[in-house]
Amino acid sequence: MIRSMTGFASVSREEPGARVSVTVKSVNHRFLDVALKAPQALASIEGRLKALVSQRLTRGRVEISVNIDLQTQPEREVVLDEALLERIGRVIEAARTKGLVTGTLSASDVLRLPQVLDIRTKTDPGVSALPEAVAILAETVVAEALEALVVMRETEGRFLETDINTKLATLVALIDDAEREARAGQLTLEERLRARLADLPPDLQGDGVTVAQEVVRFVSRSDVDEELVRLRGHVGHWRSLSDGPEPCGRKLDFLVQELNREINTIGSKAEGTRAPEIVIGAKAELERIREQVQNVE
Repeated sequence: MIRSMTGFASVSREEPGARVSVTVKSVNHRFLDVALKAPQALASIEGRLKALVSQRLTRGRVEISVNIDLQTQPEREVVLDEALLERIGRVIEAARTKGLVTGTLSASDVLRLPQVLDIRTKTDPGVSALPEAVAILAETVVAEALEALVVMRETEGRFLETDINTKLATLVALIDDAEREARAGQLTLEERLRARLADLPPDLQGDGVTVAQEVVRFVSRSDVDEELVRLRGHVGHWRSLSDGPEPCGRKLDFLVQELNREINTIGSKAEGTRAPEIVIGAKAELERIREQVQNVE
């Protein structure tokens, strides 16, 4: 399967008490690299969220942003620092005795005293401040966003596949041209060698059978049948990978290297006046394929 590594998705869901919004974007990367930006309250399920990514994707830099909007206020508690209030009361009483202040300490006075009264979110030891239902909702929305991302990557992958297949067809045509040119070049080389040998004086022509064997041996050095067989085998393997169910970017990248190796060998061995031109064209087309393969998961 050819699936792109680039994509974007945004999903939001609201349930009683909370709204969760998730955005996911991915770009090219040699391996799977996940960056998660989420509230600290989700730290306990961060491993589960990243596992969702690895279950659906194999390559790419994936950035996930999770935002949680709690629509019900958390339970709060009021904490009075009685020890501090008693110390303040003693200080005020001493000042009253000296005639420095008058009156008693009222409730409104206590509310204005810093650090005596604290209103804060109530938490139970060992229990997450975020309700479990909200954590489950966040996990669900992340999963939905990843599914949407996969759909987009598959859609882009179909465009990639069409383009790569067009370039691959051009490469195959160039390989066929190289085969015809190499065979014609071999025949021309053999005819040229035999003509030159025939022009030699009789005392230098040597044994006919031995000379014929040497001619065949020399001409066979430019034989590229093995390289052509391997090239066509790589192309067949390429098509089976792209038609298969699994992501194949890494394997296609390896096949590009193998195709390039065989084309280079053909370029160094093939005879024929057009062989270098054909090989250069094949390498240029293969480079275009390689650039597209860098986008494949």
